[in-house]
Amino acid sequence: MSKIPLTVTGAEMLKAELHNLKTVQRPAVIQAIAEARAQGDLSENAEYDAAKERQGFIEGRIKEIESKLSHAQIIDPRTVDADGRVVFGATVELEDVETGDTVTYQIVGEDEADIKVNKISVSSPMARALIGKNAGDMANVQAPGGVRQYEILDVEYR
Repeated sequence: MSKIPLTVTGAEMLKAELHNLKTVQRPAVIQAIAEARAQGDLSENAEYDAAKERQGFIEGRIKEIESKLSHAQIIDPRTVDADGRVVFGATVELEDVETGDTVTYQIVGEDEADIKVNKISVSSPMARALIGKNAGDMANVQAPGGVRQYEILDVEYR
């Protein structure tokens, strides 16, 4: 498996989720299974079936997170020296050439991406169009509504 890029914040979020799954959710589902098992006939016990299904989900998510963390390449954007180029972890201020609207995005790993907080995945069309460019450059992004052109106003490593 190849390396999975993560920011320091993203790695901390995954570690916190893993800790919660192992110390809170796993014991709770084990308790729920034990209580359902105590009710007798398991063949028609909906609570038992639901708890076993939940346990399968939790165990699967634990394995997934552990795998991602073991293959993670953790990158601290503050220590990146990219001479003003857009790279993984960079925070980029853009201006839509057509509308004049400005927006700021941070380029992060797939698990960290959340457009509500302006974090876009490194594999997104927007990030792919920006990677390697500098402030003042233009980037053409293939959007569902057609090609959009953005000017890169600023690149920061926060």
